[in-house]
Amino acid sequence: MQLLIIRHGIAVERGTPGIPDEDRPLTPEGETKFAEAAKGLASLVDRPGALLTSPLLRAKQTAALAAAAWSRIEPKETAALAGGSFEEQAAVLDRYPRDATVAVVGHEPHVSALLARLLGSRHDDRLAFKKGGAALVDVPGRLAGGGQLVWFLPPKALRKLA
Repeated sequence: MQLLIIRHGIAVERGTPGIPDEDRPLTPEGETKFAEAAKGLASLVDRPGALLTSPLLRAKQTAALAAAAWSRIEPKETAALAGGSFEEQAAVLDRYPRDATVAVVGHEPHVSALLARLLGSRHDDRLAFKKGGAALVDVPGRLAGGGQLVWFLPPKALRKLA
């Protein structure tokens, strides 16, 4: 499987009065910047067979922008991407065929923990995603067996590719 891991775009700050964490939306700047980064993603990766997203608003909005860049793909909410364990995420992702490309949109520190686990590293802090950043990992078998990093790009690089 080719696993594309995406961190959500720039969102309203945590702790903003009147906005619960799960309802924090992308900022206008976050929408604009990620829409451009999504075009860069679409130039690097063919339309995935599945686009899974955390059910939190900022991730769903990011997934919708990615879906628009690829066209003809509908994001699917997946609770495990909102902070589930590696085992919960693997249970979902291992259902896809080995020749599939699957994109996931989630949050820090969970996306960096997923990437670190796939690469066999205990240092997920060294693999932190910038908001709107992405990584592509080739996973030849089940997720628990790990994978090989193809690329890891910040959003600025993705926007330049657009």
